[in-house]
Amino acid sequence: MVGVNGAKVSLRLGVIDGDGIGPEVVAATRAVVDEAVGAAGLAPVDWVPLLIGHDAIAAYGDPLPEQTMVALTDLDAWILGPHDNASYPTDMRVAPGGAIRKRLGLYANIRPAAAFAGVRAVAPDIDLVIVRENSEGFYADRNMFAGSGEFRPTEDVAMAVAVITRQACERIAHQALRLARGRRKRVTVVHKANVLPMTTGLFRDVCYEVATQYPDVRVDDEHVDAMAAHLVREPGAYDVIVAENLFGDILSDLAGELSGSLGLAPSLNCSDTRAMAQAVHGAAPGLAGHNRANPAALQLSAAMLLRWLAVRDGDRAVHDAADRIERAIAATFAAGIATADLGGLASTGEFTEQVRARVYRR
Repeated sequence: MVGVNGAKVSLRLGVIDGDGIGPEVVAATRAVVDEAVGAAGLAPVDWVPLLIGHDAIAAYGDPLPEQTMVALTDLDAWILGPHDNASYPTDMRVAPGGAIRKRLGLYANIRPAAAFAGVRAVAPDIDLVIVRENSEGFYADRNMFAGSGEFRPTEDVAMAVAVITRQACERIAHQALRLARGRRKRVTVVHKANVLPMTTGLFRDVCYEVATQYPDVRVDDEHVDAMAAHLVREPGAYDVIVAENLFGDILSDLAGELSGSLGLAPSLNCSDTRAMAQAVHGAAPGLAGHNRANPAALQLSAAMLLRWLAVRDGDRAVHDAADRIERAIAATFAAGIATADLGGLASTGEFTEQVRARVYRR
């Protein structure tokens, strides 16, 4: 980035290790970002380390301490490692990623799924993006102003409230339609309006209303169960898929596996002013410390983060850094280098060094 009098200004990015394999894949991601930023002629990244998860519990007695949240409000973008909230003390089982999304208004979760040459995929022709509404729907931890959208009136009865609002549907529809304009100009709206006509029916209808502002984009819709079947049978037929929170979460995991592995599944959580890179996969505590985790998903997420910053700021050099990361990862896979989850022999560190070496190649 360029500051006053043409001087280079560092990107200032938060970095959060998280739990399990988090420290390993985050370190691997930082290394690749640093390499790409340097290759693009940018000043070195100013990394701001922050804590969540077990490290935060040890330091502050809280898996998502207020110190971290306050620091994030001062940043435009950050990288979040996976968390393992199921292993936190019973009274601390907040999911830090969801809490951050809610508090900072990261309403869109962009989740691409594409096959790579050199990686065996169930669906080698898959190349789509799932745009997941991130703030409400059936997700009880973030769909209420205060408290949870789940209730248990008796020991034997549990209830959940799904929240769908016109405002949230409109803004996620705009995200999907703008994205489609830069791809193959097709959006598929996912819903279950045959049995949830008021909630998911509203989602479907508002998406169609917004689509009238994008006459160059073709829009259709599918029931979520049919969409899952179509993704397995004919994934190459789809371009951009927009869905409410729960449906988008489930379908994006399916799409990630169809492309080869959840170890390849990146995502970006964003609002109009802030963005967070976060791989789709979890913390995999059984792999932690063994140098075997696949860092590609978080590295690809970081590339998405850089591209978001580049578009927002109109910075071609940052865009170049994002391109370099994506090309280097693709070239590494094409050379037959992969981690164990993809049938390869490379360690986390070895895969990362191979990607770094290809950052400079055109």
